[in-house]
Amino acid sequence: MDEQHGDEQHADERLRRWRLALGGAAGGEGTGYGLTGADVSIDAALGALYDSGEGAGSQRGAGLGASAPRVARWLGDIRQYFPSTVVQVMQADAIERLDLTRLLLEPEMLDAVEPDVHLVGTLLSLNRVMPDKSKRAARKVVAKVVAELERRVAQPTRTALAGALNRAARINRPRHHDIDWNRTIRANLKHYQAEHRTVVPERLVGYGRRAQSVQRDIVLCVDQSGSMAASVVYSGVFAAVLASMRSLKTSLVVFDTAVVDLTERLQDPVDVLFGTQLGGGTDINRAIAYGQQLITRPRDTIFVLISDLYEGGVREEMLRRVAAMTAAGVQVIVLLALSDEGAPDYDHENAAALAALGVPAFACTPDVFPDLMAAAIERRDLRGVIEKSKT
Repeated sequence: MDEQHGDEQHADERLRRWRLALGGAAGGEGTGYGLTGADVSIDAALGALYDSGEGAGSQRGAGLGASAPRVARWLGDIRQYFPSTVVQVMQADAIERLDLTRLLLEPEMLDAVEPDVHLVGTLLSLNRVMPDKSKRAARKVVAKVVAELERRVAQPTRTALAGALNRAARINRPRHHDIDWNRTIRANLKHYQAEHRTVVPERLVGYGRRAQSVQRDIVLCVDQSGSMAASVVYSGVFAAVLASMRSLKTSLVVFDTAVVDLTERLQDPVDVLFGTQLGGGTDINRAIAYGQQLITRPRDTIFVLISDLYEGGVREEMLRRVAAMTAAGVQVIVLLALSDEGAPDYDHENAAALAALGVPAFACTPDVFPDLMAAAIERRDLRGVIEKSKT
């Protein structure tokens, strides 16, 4: 009897979920399940976003209208009924499906939203038209997301890169006072001479020059066209983390058809993000030309281009510049995206042309980026990291 009751409850729950998923448009849900209690409010919140009116070209059935108070109430409702990950998806859908971009300029709206990377990207795209009052509210939203991202990526990045820098700094022909005898002995145990009861060191391992010297120069060159919004946010946070490491000299350049050097703002990633202008065209060649001017030590430089590779400038010149950098010893890496979403739509022809030059072009998630930079610092083969990024 209990088993039968349990089966009935399970069936009812399935019908309830289907009813909420399919909506209640006449003849459209087909479950025959009637909602009660809080489910009625949940259905209304979903219907306001996803229900459509009947007939081609009709307006949405419930809709949120253009009222900021109504939208703010709806945002509060969905935060009550759904977990934050679902809320973020619904917010993104509302901005796209119901054209709520204009309402995000109103401070009361910004107080109601659930902050996430994609919302920050939308706010940055509105930066140029945002009134001062809204900009103050938007800055709080951006600061909250940046703080959360820094908690997620800062320590893994510093740990991975510090280890890579220490390993890269070891010298194999050290002066006598620079020899690390413990590592030297371990590296030469196979050369132990039993008759002499000693190790003959064929390779000396030094402590490395770990003091205050800059070991690597990193140039991040980031496409700020509208499709790259999430990558811009993550790039700004990572650039600030890299700039905090004394052994690295980090430069950040963002571009559309113009180029903006944000290196001087790297002490505050929120300032960095508000220095971007999301949504313009793309001139990768011009951006690379500017980045080349920042390179003073080619063999100690890692140049990271973050772009979907849709070039609005001179393609042939762009490829020539990349070839010149690699020939000079610069390690060039192209990321099609730096975000949680994986590979975006990108220019396959330009990606193939770069691959022919020996330059990898692939999408990278924020969790893999520290390993990527560590491998680049040590000049290891990047294929392992690329495979990891694909999974």
